[in-house]
Amino acid sequence: MKTPTNRKKAALKASGLVIFVILAICLIRFTPVMNYLTAENLGRFFERAGIWAPLLYMILYAVGVSMFIPGTLLTGLGAAIFGAYWGFLYVWIGAMAGASSAFVIGRTLGREFAASLIGNKLKKYDDAIERNGFATVLYLRLVYFPFTPMNFGMGLTKVRFRDYFAGTALGIIVGTFIFTFFIGTLKTVWISGRWGELISLKVFFSVALFVFSFFIPRIIKKIKHEK
Repeated sequence: MKTPTNRKKAALKASGLVIFVILAICLIRFTPVMNYLTAENLGRFFERAGIWAPLLYMILYAVGVSMFIPGTLLTGLGAAIFGAYWGFLYVWIGAMAGASSAFVIGRTLGREFAASLIGNKLKKYDDAIERNGFATVLYLRLVYFPFTPMNFGMGLTKVRFRDYFAGTALGIIVGTFIFTFFIGTLKTVWISGRWGELISLKVFFSVALFVFSFFIPRIIKKIKHEK
């Protein structure tokens, strides 16, 4: 049973989480930060960074998604700057680092307070998430549940970090590859100036994958309902 002191400590931690989220959103919404996050600006920056460019990009991605910068924007920038294949690798690593960081922040600052608010009715759902953590996280990733809110939100539940990490690692691969392959392919055609390649098999394949990605959530939900 929690003592008043423990409840106060948990509430203070939760307040810290709320303040962090509010400040992060305000930083992105009401400052010029987003003006610097363009393919042109970052391309010049990473070009000057040389061999450190991939590492700096992955750090930027991890910090960015923890600060509520849209993951699709960061993913598109990675594909545009590094190409389809290396872009995919760097995006995936950066996304995993950011997802893990946000989870740890949510777990450290908010879990105690969230647990104190859970009554008997909600406790069974919390316990179910702990038992089926990997499957729950994998499903939510495949149906494109909002990335950053889920990172923090899962930290408030009883899901084990290893289940969260594995479910996220596997769940974001498909969507990440499709998006980076699509953007990276178009970038290659744009730079080469060979517009005839727009009717190549590779471009058609990338477009088909991109369109297919929008149907993944429906397919997953249909399969789940049929079971």
